[in-house]
Amino acid sequence: MRRRLLAVLMVLMGAAALLLCIPLADAYARGRTEHLLLQRRSEAVRFADLADRMRTAADRAELSAEIGRYAQLYGAGVVVVDSAGTTVARAGTGPAAEAAADAATGADAAPRGRAGPSEGADARRRALTGRSTDRLPALRPWGPRTAVLAEPVGRDERVSGAVLMAVPTAAARRDVTIRWSLISAGALGAFAAAALVAAGITRWLMRPVLDLDRAVGRLTAGSLQARAVSDTGPPELRHLRRHFNTMAEAVADSIGRQRDFVADASHQLRNPLATLVLQLENVEPHIVPGPGLAEHGRALDEAERLEELLDGLLALARVESGTAEPADEDVSRAVRDRVTAWTPVFRAAGVELVAAGLAGGLRARALPDAAGRVLDALLDNAVKFVPRGGRVEVRATHAADGSAAVVVRVEDDGPGVPDEQLPLLLRRFARSPEHQNVPGSGLGLAIADEIARLSGGRLDVRGNDPHGLVVELRLPSPSTG
Repeated sequence: MRRRLLAVLMVLMGAAALLLCIPLADAYARGRTEHLLLQRRSEAVRFADLADRMRTAADRAELSAEIGRYAQLYGAGVVVVDSAGTTVARAGTGPAAEAAADAATGADAAPRGRAGPSEGADARRRALTGRSTDRLPALRPWGPRTAVLAEPVGRDERVSGAVLMAVPTAAARRDVTIRWSLISAGALGAFAAAALVAAGITRWLMRPVLDLDRAVGRLTAGSLQARAVSDTGPPELRHLRRHFNTMAEAVADSIGRQRDFVADASHQLRNPLATLVLQLENVEPHIVPGPGLAEHGRALDEAERLEELLDGLLALARVESGTAEPADEDVSRAVRDRVTAWTPVFRAAGVELVAAGLAGGLRARALPDAAGRVLDALLDNAVKFVPRGGRVEVRATHAADGSAAVVVRVEDDGPGVPDEQLPLLLRRFARSPEHQNVPGSGLGLAIADEIARLSGGRLDVRGNDPHGLVVELRLPSPSTG
């Protein structure tokens, strides 16, 4: 969002700079053109006055001398024509003189970059009807190279000819180029300064938003202590931050009370339950064989099952309320250690436990001993439900999708569960109907799933082919933790 906001601001500032610079540059070009016209028109008026007073050969010689000096000094071309368009006097060489001659004769072509024949011919016609040139084409850095203007000789009904001047525009175009360069540099400087201001404004606006986003992410991941700490930005965002922190406090307090209740209730029930189990065991020798002894055995089994359930609730409460921070963990070593520890248990149950494809040097960022604790829950679940003669395989590798993650996979060839019951396996106290009599509290996979979630990973369950179950633990690598 920061980039999009900054891009919008930059586009708006760029458009504003163009809308300011283009009219300013055009206004200067037109002003410089007008200045050139006024400068050269005063000379044309003087030449027209000399031509109007020309009566003798001496006057003609004086006019020729004046326009010659002017043409030599300014590199211009000057042509004086009578009312019939016949050239009376001419001075200058080069492109400017050719442009003046073309204007005087009304030629149909003009070299590239010079004033076109239509402009020169139009100026001559206007001058022969008593009107001076009052406008020149606006000068740009690329042209035109010459500008033609005309001044009538005489006034009103006494117009006896015209003075045509083709003046070079190099100096004026150079001024326009310099001024346009300064305007462009100023625009770029202003744009750069505005961009810095926009970047600062964007950071000022987005810092509390990003802080809120990070706080929401941490809260979603289970960190109930996450709070938005940024106190910058507009008043509305600061107000939102305060409301968010208030909401987070309320949520954390509510969840904390629930977890404390579960933990306290489980802990308080364990002592009388342990006493009850002990008393049931002490009573057993005094019960005569018969139906009473069988009922006593069932009561003792239920009491032990309730004790196991309370232990699971306490373990889950500790995981959920734990304050441990994720740290680097050697997943390869944790998997090898747990497989070694569980091998005798599986051997006694008549189930083959195989460690295959254990890549070395696998590291993840997770809660302390997350991989080992989750693997204990998965192997305990497997040894309960895989029948004698079955096979359980443990793998630990990098994620196959190319992401920076570590995957620990436990596969078995047991009976598995129907596909519609797979989503229920990670829920608390969830047990399939056919496994109700299997020892356990139904909290093992739920605890493992909670550990994976608090570690920034996840636990996935799916069916194995042709039968069985695949449970996959995915943990983030240290580089992404």
